[in-house]
Formats: sequence, structure tokens, C-alpha cells
Amino acid sequence: MFASFALNDSFMPTIVSDRKPASVPCYHSLIMRTPIFQVDAFASRVFSGNPAAVLPLPRFPSESTMQAIAAENNLSETAFLVRDGGGEGNDYRLRWFTPNIEVPLCGHATLASAAVVMNRLEPTRNRVVFHTASGALTVVRSAAGYVMNFPARPAAPVSAPAGLPEALGAVPVEVLVNQFNYMAVFASTQIVRGLAPDMAAIARMDRPGVIVTAAGNGRDDGNYDFVSRYFAPAKGIPEDPVTGAAHCMLAPYWAPRLGKTELRAFQASRRGGEIGCRLAGDRVELEGACVFYLEGQIEVEI
Repeated sequence: MFASFALNDSFMPTIVSDRKPASVPCYHSLIMRTPIFQVDAFASRVFSGNPAAVLPLPRFPSESTMQAIAAENNLSETAFLVRDGGGEGNDYRLRWFTPNIEVPLCGHATLASAAVVMNRLEPTRNRVVFHTASGALTVVRSAAGYVMNFPARPAAPVSAPAGLPEALGAVPVEVLVNQFNYMAVFASTQIVRGLAPDMAAIARMDRPGVIVTAAGNGRDDGNYDFVSRYFAPAKGIPEDPVTGAAHCMLAPYWAPRLGKTELRAFQASRRGGEIGCRLAGDRVELEGACVFYLEGQIEVEI
């Protein structure tokens, strides 16, 4: 038996059964056809920011199927999007997969998912709520694109763990940690931009990712308040182009040190991306724009 998810006029998948005559042998597999969007998040032009794949679905397929799709896409994240309440509600459920693992929070793929909902699935909407492993995440339209409301991820200072300076190729002035990442603070953005980490050594650390950051240097850094990069080879992402979740750790660190709650950030990867940050108690608002790069359909056996 074969079935597929086809596109209707609003781009949402529907189930279409393909009935075979009795004389046709029975097949024991299902073929899933569903729309796919590739969106450059935290970007004002194509080929910048962080690309994410977004798949709207009537229901989540198996974890092994979602992981295989994410590995095939080979982007830092693939987002799987399902309308909450069996298609009757206004909210969505959202899950994120890297090529290697499912992750509990992803900023750029949430931003990309909001762009898909508010520009393709439901163009009249200005607000959407995603129910995720990190709780309810609200995204609203803004003049600059979209604003996401995420939980803050504060960190505590620690001594540099064994092997971290060697893995980064430079000695940080401060190291912090939470359950998600190490964060290494450096004296200048020039050091941050020039790092060439040993990815195999980074992957052996006891946290899945390492953030590196430094305060901005005025006009030389585009008047950004701080600059960062993010390395997560254990997740299948040697260097993430732009990382919303990392800024949930960065904003609570830099806000009191710079004496401001609204911050302009730049992630200095090869593609690069701008993030507007606002610390609001135990939440962080992240603002960015999106650019659609690809729209199509995938077909996989489930």
C-alpha cells in the first residue's frame, strides 16, 4: 500500500491514498511525500545566516525517519512542524534534528519555522506559538523580521577544563559552563575570529558545544556589542553558522557586563549572521530576518 502527503493550496500536507487493484501485490512500505522549505535564518540576503530545512507534517514520523531526513539534508538543523491538536489548533509542535541527534532547543530553525508559518502556511498570521522540548516558544513579526522568546541559559564560571585551551588554540580570559555548553571568553574579537579549533578535541569535551566570544570593538566590529562563534562537532556541526540557542547563554553574560539589556550581536562564522538580543528576566528575546532559498517536495519510505 502506498500513501503520500500532498500539498494543498496553503502548502499544508494532506494524506492521499493510492489504492491498487486487487491483482496488484501488496506492498509493506509507505511512501511519504511532503513539502520542504530551506530558509536562511538570521539573514538579510541569500547565502548568509544559517540555513535550516523546515518540513510541515500532519504528524511526526518515527524518530529514525526524522533523523535519516536530517542526515540526508546535511544542514545544521532540520525542523519538523506539526499543527497542535490534530490540525484544529492555532499552535504548532516543533522538533529539531541535527545530522546526528535531536536537540532540545534550536534558534535559527525556530526562526525559519516561523517564517514558513507566517509567509507560506498562514500568511495573515503575525504570531505563532511552538510547543517544544524547551517549553512554549512564541514568535512574532517585527519590523526587522521576527522576534523569538526563549528561556535564558545562565552559566557559572569555572576553571578551564583540561584540554580546552589546547583544543581552541588560545587561552581564554574566562570560562563558563552550564548543562549545554562551555563558553570561553577572549580578550578581543580578533582572537575569536582567528581561532582554528581542533574539532576532534572539541568533540571529546564533556559538553556538546563550545561558545567563544569577546566584547565588540566599536566600528572595527560593526558596532556590535559582542561577537561569537559556536563549535559543536559532537552534534555533527563542526561550526554552526548562526546559533540562536547560544545567545540564550551569551545575552545573560554580556548584559550586566555591558550595562544594557538590548544588545547587537554578530556570529563570526564564514557565512556570518546578525542577532538582536534583549534580556527580559529569565527570558531572552532574539530578533532576526529570514530569506527563502528553496521550496520543494521530498519523498521517503517510512
